[in-house]
Amino acid sequence: MLELRPNCECCDKDLPPDSRDAVMCSFECTFCRNCAETKLGGKCPNCGGELLMRPVRPPAMLEKYPASIARVLKPEGCAAT
Repeated sequence: MLELRPNCECCDKDLPPDSRDAVMCSFECTFCRNCAETKLGGKCPNCGGELLMRPVRPPAMLEKYPASIARVLKPEGCAAT
């Protein structure tokens, strides 16, 4: 089950569970599309993996399996790997 993290690890932008602006790697590191494209070149700075659009969980399933509320942030910002 994906965590659906609530923010971009680089800039701390809010990324609600239904956001079409969220991208993630296979380890669920989560970023906004702007940081992914302009700062990271489409690669996760943590693992080097590809960043792809995060799926949106259907509302009924979101009620049963809520998104994470734990924010992950790199205080120093992000740099490409």
